[in-house]
Amino acid sequence: MASEHSYALEAEWTGNRGAGTTGYRDYGRTVVLRVDGKPDLLASADTPFRGDADRWNPEELLLAALAECHLLSYLHVAVKHGVVVTGYADEATGQMVVTPDDAGHFTRVDLHPRVELADESQRALADSLHAEANRLCFIANSVNFPVHHEPVAPRG
Repeated sequence: MASEHSYALEAEWTGNRGAGTTGYRDYGRTVVLRVDGKPDLLASADTPFRGDADRWNPEELLLAALAECHLLSYLHVAVKHGVVVTGYADEATGQMVVTPDDAGHFTRVDLHPRVELADESQRALADSLHAEANRLCFIANSVNFPVHHEPVAPRG
């Protein structure tokens, strides 16, 4: 049975330096993202687009959403298949292209999950579960570019 979920947040631009958007260099790209009951998330444009490097940018947030969604989907799939995960870390990367008309889009995201297991004899099964996790990930199902997963051996 399908179910529907709704999400809401407030995005407030805080970059008015007094003259608003009178010129491209005249305003800041700072934003505060708010969700009731959670700490504010300080955001901005990426630095190549005149943003603040100390704040999260939309591209990082998209990458983070994909990495976290895959992680949570993977843990769910692991439980279904009797694989006990004892640790999980990912070093996700993404590629974005900006076109001559100033539009842009992601062309791919690569996840590099490093999964630690209670039983190393389940490694082949555990690695194969990334495909199912990718299929179930709500965020990966919502983007129009490929999300790859390349498991990495746990650090010894």
